[in-house]
Amino acid sequence: MSAPAPSPLAIVEAEHLPRQEEVLTEAALAFVAELHRRFTPRRDELLARRSERRAEIARTSTLDFLPETAAIRADDSWKVAPAPAALNDRRVEITGPTDRKMTINALNSGAKVWLADFEDASAPTWENVVLGQRNLIDAYERKIDFTDPKSGKSYALRPNEELATVVMRPRGWHLDERHLQFEGRPVPGALVDFGLYFFHNAQRLIDLGKGPYFYLPKTESYLEARLWNDIFVFAQDYVGIPQGTVRATVLIETITAAYEMEEILYELRDHAAGLNAGRWDYLFSIVKNFRDGGEKFVLPDRNAVTMTAPFMRAYTELLVRTCHKRGAHAIGGMAAFIPSRRDAEVNKVAFEKVKADKDREAADGFDGSWVAHPDLVPIALASFDAVLGEKPNQKDRLREDVSVAAGDLIAIDSLDAKPTYEGLRNAVQVGIRYIEAWLRGLGAVAIFNLMEDAATAEISRSQIWQWINAGVVFENGELATPELARKVAAQELAAIRAEIGEEAFASGKWQQAHDLLLHVSLDADYADFLTLPAYEQLAG
Repeated sequence: MSAPAPSPLAIVEAEHLPRQEEVLTEAALAFVAELHRRFTPRRDELLARRSERRAEIARTSTLDFLPETAAIRADDSWKVAPAPAALNDRRVEITGPTDRKMTINALNSGAKVWLADFEDASAPTWENVVLGQRNLIDAYERKIDFTDPKSGKSYALRPNEELATVVMRPRGWHLDERHLQFEGRPVPGALVDFGLYFFHNAQRLIDLGKGPYFYLPKTESYLEARLWNDIFVFAQDYVGIPQGTVRATVLIETITAAYEMEEILYELRDHAAGLNAGRWDYLFSIVKNFRDGGEKFVLPDRNAVTMTAPFMRAYTELLVRTCHKRGAHAIGGMAAFIPSRRDAEVNKVAFEKVKADKDREAADGFDGSWVAHPDLVPIALASFDAVLGEKPNQKDRLREDVSVAAGDLIAIDSLDAKPTYEGLRNAVQVGIRYIEAWLRGLGAVAIFNLMEDAATAEISRSQIWQWINAGVVFENGELATPELARKVAAQELAAIRAEIGEEAFASGKWQQAHDLLLHVSLDADYADFLTLPAYEQLAG
């Protein structure tokens, strides 16, 4: 085989990283360049279509199932491809970024699946993008270990048969990778993440009895699923592996996608593995799309919107029914609690909530669910073991009792809760703390005993924006205004400074995080994604 032609991609303003040449090979970059050449124009068209759709929602304040795809929904004959053995039992999935320690701990966690995250749990520094890929290659080659420099504790992989199956999540379509450019233009981050991972690992994973499996984030329409399917078809031919080797699970974390679940599965049917029910991104999407829809679309405090809220229940039950009707896995939401090493009572209460949440999901027909911490794996396993027993899933539960009307998914005012002043304060607190960590390159951050990712900051800033623009009056009589948000943010910044001390405050990015949160919360021109202006400020 002749040497590949030099890649037309340029690596721009990026520090040289240890062993980066093992990831950024000429052949791998040539593949990413070809993905970019073939598929970025369609990506651009679909992003423009998102804006058009949002304008239509602003005009009508409603959504419905698509009339043009009614025949797909009515046709009971089609199913997605059968699950490969490595993805047939997904009763517990752990999520997290691809740093070296997390890679080992997640694979060793006892979960059936690890969502290896290049998206919301990973700030897209060049180091995280490239070394995360290297860590996964090392894991598959069993060349990975880690010694914690603080504790001296060493980490190593268990035997292959005990390791979680990896499902990798690339960045969403809206994000570019500024350090890889073609003719001066950044390559979409999704194509960089997918391309490098697929090129290096597709055959390696097949040899391990698994395959290249993906979670697809932020999908807003079946046409975006079609784009991914075309990418999979091209990629499999490019590296010479059988069609259908790729499997993709789509996160239904946008309100528009909730109306197109069957169509999304249909577009990906030869490569589909399932759908996942998110929470914070889903609520963020509702606020974003219906932000000018008036009082009936105003969400209460984020922690008051549980998965038992009527409109959330409609969404999750429709997802289970849709998946099982088409032979796909239905994967439930996140248990984000981080156990405390110091407070047994906090743990007791939280573990009971996690158990109740996972018991509900298993009883509703979900085939698996997410946790953020290894200590939660046994709790979630017990909930699903109690329902599944020896069965790998419960796709035979068709949930034909479920009937969801279009209006049920956006019946926000069916929830008997209101925004509170404490909810505003919490949104500011969590927003500042998360953004500060993200700007330092951390995407998964423990805040107040919860593992938070970028979706947390998105719902926090969106709620501040919505409450101000809707003229919400809190229970203490205060009106939600930009001035009030600035006052609360100033108080929180002062509280953080007192909590961590002057030296730690000065060495962090606290003022920058405070300013960015207020910018995306108060600007009349609502930013589609917080991570777009944040990426401009991200070092590395």
